[in-house]
Amino acid sequence: MLSFRAGLLMGGLFSALAAAAQSAQPAPEAMAALTQVQPADLRAHIHYLADDRLRGRQPGTPGYQMAVDYVTQQLKSFGVKPAGDKGSFVQRVRLRRAFVQPGAAFSLHPSAAPAAALVSGQDYVFYPNPAAPAVQLDAPVVFAGYGITAPELSYDDYAGLDAKGKLVVVVRGAPRAFPSTVAAASQDLLLIMQNAVEHGAVGVLVASTNPKANVPNLQRGTYSVLDERGQVAASRTFLPGGRLQLAGSLTAATLQRLLSAAATDTSQVLGALRQGRPASVAVPGQVSAAFSSRYQDFDSYNVVGQIRGSDKRLRREYVVHSAHLDHLGVAAPVQGDSIYNGAHDNASGVASVLEIARTYSRLKQKPKRSILLVLQTGEELGLLGSAYFASHPTVPKASIVADVNTDMPTIIAPLLSVVPLGAQHSSLAGQVAQAAAALGLTVEADPEPEQNRFIRSDQYSFVLQGIPALHIKYGNRTTDGRNNLSELVQKWRAVTYHKPQDDINGLFDFEAGKKYVQLNFLIGYLVANDPQRPTWNAGDFFGGRFGKLQKSKNE
Repeated sequence: MLSFRAGLLMGGLFSALAAAAQSAQPAPEAMAALTQVQPADLRAHIHYLADDRLRGRQPGTPGYQMAVDYVTQQLKSFGVKPAGDKGSFVQRVRLRRAFVQPGAAFSLHPSAAPAAALVSGQDYVFYPNPAAPAVQLDAPVVFAGYGITAPELSYDDYAGLDAKGKLVVVVRGAPRAFPSTVAAASQDLLLIMQNAVEHGAVGVLVASTNPKANVPNLQRGTYSVLDERGQVAASRTFLPGGRLQLAGSLTAATLQRLLSAAATDTSQVLGALRQGRPASVAVPGQVSAAFSSRYQDFDSYNVVGQIRGSDKRLRREYVVHSAHLDHLGVAAPVQGDSIYNGAHDNASGVASVLEIARTYSRLKQKPKRSILLVLQTGEELGLLGSAYFASHPTVPKASIVADVNTDMPTIIAPLLSVVPLGAQHSSLAGQVAQAAAALGLTVEADPEPEQNRFIRSDQYSFVLQGIPALHIKYGNRTTDGRNNLSELVQKWRAVTYHKPQDDINGLFDFEAGKKYVQLNFLIGYLVANDPQRPTWNAGDFFGGRFGKLQKSKNE
């Protein structure tokens, strides 16, 4: 059941959808171009991109470069112009893989008990620091609940808590009253770290609430993006800027040891948090931490093309159609196969963007705004290619008005209804409604909000830069009227998602793929022709947090 706040949010979305559906239909030329989308073309793209020869399209490998070359050639064939670095189709993305060296140390120094040394990989784990090869920290500790400050939702874990110069310990979660997308974002480590730094913290440790859970296995390292100066530009486990020295994870048992020094325990604090009440507390004593990191740097690439708009003024603004080009490469075998081809994830999304580009090429009258086609690297490494493009775009950042992202559209059954993840936060809901109505699709609330997909794909990188963005996923409608498509998808994902079985021989409905192309094209086309650029809804959580990054352009 939706929470009261979530119900209000979705009610606002559907009101916007109903109003927008009454507006004018897209131009006849655009609708005619949509009829020319061919399922066979989608299949051909997926067949190539998911072929064993590409070895799973892992960034930094020859197979990924084959994918870059393929999509570049396809864009050229559609008359798309380069919009990457120095007049090319590519944007260089310098990736850093970081590892914690053996010998990490972490100890507790309670004010009224002997010091206790903890075991790395057993009691805790530190994330590598991609900017500082050696870290040493001695600091007091505070427990800050979920680590959330959300005045628009009347909630603040830091209220009355002094975190300046201290190591902050939190648990992942959010109050039940939070709307699903806001709850998902509030649990994102990036926002947890940012909020801790804003309160003066020097480190963040996220503790598990499951007594049986182990700390994350980081033997394969973590990834970041470096800018042209060699500084960390984006990461999911590190906050650029140098103010946060340490981030990591703790077991539930280690959290209990910390809280016991504050005369409380996990049952008390978690019970309060579950009731929507902050349970923050200072922990007497301090901790000592020391570790070193080593690095491996390599290059990968985003592919960026553009279709120039027709309006002399609005052509200086851009609507982005994006999809991630990478996948998992070659890894542990499953049923004798070790190549993770990524046919659905995300060769199908890339194929969709390529066919969107082909559809634009068929228009004699281009839309008023320009269109960017962006195929990104490093999504599987933490949304890194999109994070770098959104923060360091090859066009002026303030000129990007929206992102329409396509990630694993799950084309395994007829597409009758859709969920526009993120559209409820901005005026993009209007274009979604108009496009869906034109194609005979219904719009639904997310049947699987617990999956947190809004923050788990590349559109979220644009949101973090203040750019309204969305990702279309399947709704629940089925041809037999049972309207339980999510059940089929869950069963399919259990044997396919992030496994070698995600190849061209799996389950596909290319007519559904055609419908995704048509819908995402129409959304972008309508945004590109609207005299008004998209805006965040008044009082929106994401608009309030990040919209100011674009506000100067809007005014």
